[in-house]
Amino acid sequence: MYITAQFSVFMVNKPGILAHILSEIANAKINIIAMTVMDSVEHGVLRLVIDQPQKTEIILTQNNLPFSKSDVLCVDLDNHAGALAKVAELLAGNHINITYAYCTAGAKGGRTTGVLKVADVAKAMKILQENHKRLPKSQPQLRRARSSARR
Repeated sequence: MYITAQFSVFMVNKPGILAHILSEIANAKINIIAMTVMDSVEHGVLRLVIDQPQKTEIILTQNNLPFSKSDVLCVDLDNHAGALAKVAELLAGNHINITYAYCTAGAKGGRTTGVLKVADVAKAMKILQENHKRLPKSQPQLRRARSSARR
């Protein structure tokens, strides 16, 4: 679990804008840890958690891309149903509101990262660290292959 910078990049809804931003980040050898894109009629918002915040800020500024930067809490989660719900319940029980959240796709080892925008990241981190034993541990899950044939 750690606190890091998140960039919210404001984009015009036009073909190629997202590709341009992602290409600039890739060309600078910046790794994207988590991202989400939301849209409205006039614009989209790309939210990024990356491994090199200072370099990212330079890239966005050089490309005249409007953005804001804020602190978010990144929580290491088991990649199974209910993992994020337990974190949300624990924070809610301690009167910490989650403004928004998103997760990365599953990674090796059955882990994922939950990105949480909360009003007090330090307090949220402390609560989760103090209660980490109450959060569920990953359990091996056996899944049956889905049959493509209909009976």
